[in-house]
Formats: sequence, structure tokens, C-alpha cells
Amino acid sequence: MSTPERDSKVVVVTGASSGIGSAVAERLATEGHHVVAVARRAERLDELSVRIGDTAGGLTTMRADVTDRVAMENVVEKTLAAHGRLDVVVNNAGVMPLSPLRAGHVHEWDRMIDVNVRGLLHGIAAALPVFENQGAGHFVTVASVGAHEVSPTAAVYCGTKYAAWAITEGLRLETDPGIRVTTISPGVVESELADTITDSEAAAAMRTYRAHTIPADAIARAVSYALDQPSDVDVNEIVVRPAQQR
Repeated sequence: MSTPERDSKVVVVTGASSGIGSAVAERLATEGHHVVAVARRAERLDELSVRIGDTAGGLTTMRADVTDRVAMENVVEKTLAAHGRLDVVVNNAGVMPLSPLRAGHVHEWDRMIDVNVRGLLHGIAAALPVFENQGAGHFVTVASVGAHEVSPTAAVYCGTKYAAWAITEGLRLETDPGIRVTTISPGVVESELADTITDSEAAAAMRTYRAHTIPADAIARAVSYALDQPSDVDVNEIVVRPAQQR
């Protein structure tokens, strides 16, 4: 039985200040990849850097907001300047302020669209020309089981994750085989994602929904698996959820 290739890669991870993004950054760095951890909260990035310490791959932190297209372009440019290449972009940044549509929290809907959809597009737009020039690269989108099902109070959130799934699938179909594209769809994961919920009805429903969780590293392991496959293997999608979440 053959074993997967493991070559050191230069990996940009967005939303790396907590939850899944932080877990992905830590795992990949300890596995020997050089990780460029991107997030808005500089103090959390500093904590991540201290926690990871001197690893085989190493860690660089960059403060940037994925909703800012120019900021994402700068992340890619700085990564290329420092390392001469970019191998992987993990588009993970996301928010989830759930609420029923009748609550009319339009500003929260706008925020989800900005981060979950536009942020993904900004990451793709910044890195795709680089990957095309290199003839190789790997996009990983962290979507959600919400890309496959809709629950009350989650219509807009699920809509953004359906969009993330569709955009990523379209990217896979449009790009050359040298550019791999993977969607990871997590179920309920230990994270701060639910902390952005301001609506009391949605918050109560989420407490029940989140009765069973898995650690963020479960998703990091899925990302690692997709990256570790030989160049002729493209892992299109992985759904990872608690065994209790059917």
C-alpha cells in the first residue's frame, strides 16, 4: 500500500485567529508546511504564533480582512516575495450570526455575504493568477453542512455556504488539472462561530443544535489529508460531522 506524498508547502490560511482556522494553521505548521496565518485580530495571531513556536514548517502572521480585496492581494504578494511561491490557499474565514428572516437583521445578512462569499472570492481572485502562472496550486474552501441543508434561522447563512460550495465547484470545473480544488464541509465544531449570534431565538436553537461537537482539529486533519494526496489526486469534497449529528 502506497503512502501519500508529503512535500513542504507554502499555505495561506484565512480566519486563522480562532476555531478551525487556528487548528488548520497549527496542524499544517507542525506537519512541516510554512503557514501564513491571516486574520483581523492581531492579538490572536500573536497567541497562535507563541503556541506553535519553532515548528518544522514555521508560521508567518498577517493582519488582513478578507472583505478587503486589496488586503488579500497584498497577502499573496507578500507571501510570494518572502517564499517565491504559493502552494495552497485555505479560504476559511466565516461568520454565522443566525436569525429568522422575519427579524430583519439586514446588517448581519450583509456581513455574512461580505465575509462568507466576497471574502472567498477575494481569496480566489488574489491567488488564481499565481496558481495559473505556476501551473499548480490548491484551493481549499471551508464551507459547512449548511451548504447541503437548511435549518430554521439559518437561511441566509446556508445561502452563503451554498454559494461558497457552488463557487468552489465552478472553480474546480474551470481550472486546469494542475490546480486542485477541495471543499471541506464541517458539521458542528467547537469554535467561536456561534458567539456572533445576537438573536435570542436563534441562540436558543443553536444551543440545542450544538449539543454534540467535534474538535476543530478534526477539520484540520481533513485539510491535511487533502493536501497530502499525490498531485494526480484531487479530493473534491469532504463532509465531516459529529457521529451524533445525522
